Amino acid sequence: MAGLFESAGGGSAAIALDEVEASILRTLEVQMLELIGPGPGGPGDDPLAALFAEGPTEAPEDPALARLFPDAYGEPGESTDAETRAMAGEFRRYTEVDLRARKREDALAVVRSLDGLGEDGGLLRIPAGECRRWLGALNDLRLTLGSRLEVSEEDEQGLYRLPDTDERKPLVMAYIWLGELQETLLEAMSG
Repeated sequence: MAGLFESAGGGSAAIALDEVEASILRTLEVQMLELIGPGPGGPGDDPLAALFAEGPTEAPEDPALARLFPDAYGEPGESTDAETRAMAGEFRRYTEVDLRARKREDALAVVRSLDGLGEDGGLLRIPAGECRRWLGALNDLRLTLGSRLEVSEEDEQGLYRLPDTDERKPLVMAYIWLGELQETLLEAMSG
């Protein structure tokens, strides 16, 4: 294995990560946790009240967060009428808190797995039950980087031809690697 997933049988996966790969992946997931933000309430808050917490009704202004938490109604990037905005706001109000919690849990699952690796990296085995969390977390990272890089279907191939002096090159390399991780994880889960 060279930093890509392979099947470990039964829907589980394994990946060999060196210390640099593990560090990059962990750093990206920690940054994702910071971007998503903390959940509602604090440790001493009423857990029953947290079940009924309502989310925001407006879409996030940050393009990366808007990509992670898109409106359920209307077309992305197009203006909508008041009725469509109201329906999207109502849907967001009741779903975003749970969606943010799931994205946080996915990112934390990856961080915890990576924390179990030795200082020099090593072979990481992902149980079948955790593979979906990994897949979700990798997808969220890739969506965020794609948003930051303003990637569109038309210009994605142009990313492969960026000169080494382009300041976006490290992010592009991470974006491409995350895509390969997603693809190989899906293959490992089905093989």
